[in-house]
Amino acid sequence: MMGSFRKQSQLSRSKQGRGWLGRSFQPENFLPGLVIGFIFGMLLDLSKPIKRTTNSMRKGSGFSSNSSNPDENLKMVLVVRQDLKMGQGKVASQCAHAATGLYSKLMQSHRNLLHRWESSGQAKIVVTCKNQQEMNKLQEAAEGTGLPTYVVADAGRTQVLAGSKTVLAIGPGYNSIVDSVTGKQRLL
Repeated sequence: MMGSFRKQSQLSRSKQGRGWLGRSFQPENFLPGLVIGFIFGMLLDLSKPIKRTTNSMRKGSGFSSNSSNPDENLKMVLVVRQDLKMGQGKVASQCAHAATGLYSKLMQSHRNLLHRWESSGQAKIVVTCKNQQEMNKLQEAAEGTGLPTYVVADAGRTQVLAGSKTVLAIGPGYNSIVDSVTGKQRLL
């Protein structure tokens, strides 16, 4: 009797020493749990609406049936404010922020647009605008045609005040549609 009590005592101590994972993990339940988790994950993913790539106008898609040529290339335009008097390095940095910011934003919702832009060379054009008011008008016009936009608000650590809107990224979208918004702006 005393021997069986010792064995039970040792067994309970070893189970206590294994922690919560040791007590709950059962190797024979691992594979079925993995399969059930995979199926559950697939079902959750399938519950999302399917996004179809069409040439119809969608807010923020950059595609429009107004394009004269559905095989037309896509481009992104970066609009830099001139009234802030940023140096060349600052402008380059802010343009990089704008391009990567818009890219990140579109990765969430418009991957097909990004893939199409990437396959057409990832064209990026840099133009200027006079001031914040002109930038706002360009942003409104771009969004009105369904083009995606992204505005960089500077952190204010170097040349401009914190919160200054430095660069507006527009697109990617069909060249003709982007040009209808930014075609009159001067190249940087």
